[in-house]
Amino acid sequence: MRDFHLPGRSPVYATNGMCATSHPLAAKTAIDIMQRGGNAMDAAIAGAILLGICEPQMTGIGGDCFVLYSPAGSDEIHALNGSGRAPAGLTAQMLRDQGASTVDTQSAHAVTIPGAIDAFCHLSESCGKLGLDALLAPAIHYADAGVPVAPRVASDWAKDAGTLRGRAADLYLRDGAPLRPGDIFRAPQQAEVLRRIARHGRQAFYQGEIADDMVNSLRALGGCHTSEDFAKASATQETPIAGMYNDLEVVEHPPNGQGATALLLMNILSHFDIAALDPYGAPRAHIEAEAAKLAYDARDRFLADADHTARLAHMLAPETAAALAAKIDPKRAMPSAAATAEAVHKDTVYITTVDKDGMAVSLIYSIFHGFGSGIASDKFGILLQNRGAGFTLSPGHPNELAPNKRPMHTIIPGMLRENGQLRMPFGVMGGAYQPNGHARFVSNMTDFGMDAQTAMDGPRAFADGGALKVENGYAPQVRQALADLGHTVVAPPTAIGGAQAIRIQDGLLIGASDPRKDGCALGY
Repeated sequence: MRDFHLPGRSPVYATNGMCATSHPLAAKTAIDIMQRGGNAMDAAIAGAILLGICEPQMTGIGGDCFVLYSPAGSDEIHALNGSGRAPAGLTAQMLRDQGASTVDTQSAHAVTIPGAIDAFCHLSESCGKLGLDALLAPAIHYADAGVPVAPRVASDWAKDAGTLRGRAADLYLRDGAPLRPGDIFRAPQQAEVLRRIARHGRQAFYQGEIADDMVNSLRALGGCHTSEDFAKASATQETPIAGMYNDLEVVEHPPNGQGATALLLMNILSHFDIAALDPYGAPRAHIEAEAAKLAYDARDRFLADADHTARLAHMLAPETAAALAAKIDPKRAMPSAAATAEAVHKDTVYITTVDKDGMAVSLIYSIFHGFGSGIASDKFGILLQNRGAGFTLSPGHPNELAPNKRPMHTIIPGMLRENGQLRMPFGVMGGAYQPNGHARFVSNMTDFGMDAQTAMDGPRAFADGGALKVENGYAPQVRQALADLGHTVVAPPTAIGGAQAIRIQDGLLIGASDPRKDGCALGY
């Protein structure tokens, strides 16, 4: 139990339904949907789409999603891949011929076909109860009426506003300046898009006037996108991957997500007596940083579109983790592997819901960089993701850009099982940090006995881009000790990531929500 003398949050307890996410309006909407008779999937979809209005710098209908979900009365976990593909007419060689060594994050070539709307429509039809019209109604209302900009959202808005240009600058800036806390953000053009989806389903987004608007806007900027690319967009059912850490089974989404990185990282950490260390001391942060360097190096060499990932079994093999763990010197930091194009902080939203019947959803939804590509479609103002920047242009690499191929993705939803029983949907936001965040969150609970709220409240560190980013919550002597071990210690410009979780325990739902974001856990 937390010290009530100190600032902090208590976990939220309920019995009939729970949502935890990064904006309170989305959490309330999800609860409202469940109270109206919707299930956890209905609630997650409604809340997620509203997050695109509440946190437009993080996500939106021009982005992608990944989902893990467990049906009511079952401990089985399903995975849906709602990530989009590169245009059929785009190749890595085309960009290399233009002198490029990476995919420009703000070019039309970085825009993969948005996959989230197809995924939401599929999940609503196959798993939901209320229908798209009911689920989209809250987002339509708030897109028209407006939402006050929350403090963390405003901070991110100011940081990423330089990405916006052309039509996007007109729609997402006010007199050329970022919106501030309390300013009202409206998106009436997106409200119209959602109204059409509510009436006609996915076809309204991927064919006809809305798709033409996206295609024409991208082609005007040099993109290779076609109407056929949008028309054939389709989410795919996948088989989750899983591994054990202490007594918990950690379930992750398979490639092209980076869930395997989280499992490898935890497998490496299992070779050390983490529980014997100070949870907020230098030795633990050092070992975690070294394990992350090794796991992320494997990620950058092996992970890609599922059809191109040939070394997944190798990444998850116990002997791989044992060999990598043996490389870690508890007394000295190793050099970092070269940073890849996608291995920097990115922007994401996460929502988790559990209903009274036990259905659980873990959903993560993103446009990648802050404000994505910075490109918005001319007529409907759909802000388009830049997930194509997650490709490499290195010839022969598994993650090399190719037609109709999905890039390696940073966003990963998670779930935990204990003795075969579903115990917790959870997610950690923060781009490349997410596998490290999964490992730290699970370790905090199992190695140190923390509840989910305490596990996400504690300070974080992340080995990224040749430096060890250390949050202000670490004591100065810890930062110095890490520097003495050879780390280049820096303060991150923003707090590292964010997290949400719901524990399912003896008829109770126990929600936790990261104070690094504006959101909360709500139940009824």
